Amino acid sequence: MYRQGDVLIVPTEESELDPRIADVPREPRDARGRLVLALGEVTGHAHAVVGPGSLLREAGPLGPTLLHLPDGGRVVHEEHAAISLPKGWYRVVRQREYVPGSVRLVAD
Repeated sequence: MYRQGDVLIVPTEESELDPRIADVPREPRDARGRLVLALGEVTGHAHAVVGPGSLLREAGPLGPTLLHLPDGGRVVHEEHAAISLPKGWYRVVRQREYVPGSVRLVAD
């Protein structure tokens, strides 16, 4: 497992993925060519992957996010050290917090 701030990245075997994964839309890259895992709402900083790969985000703010890195990649952020990831599939989990009556993603 890898953690960068409020983002947890968990290696996942391809055989464990739902076969309907092919139907989940791929996220576009941002203007800088990165796959953004989480965007800081306050700072504008981003946890992002540079290098080849794809990001699949299911509907809803708490829906699972899957990252596929066929050649490996690096997760970068303006305030954290970069993390190198080997090739493979990953589940990306955003940290959550409880507020009375609901659960929400932690704001950066």
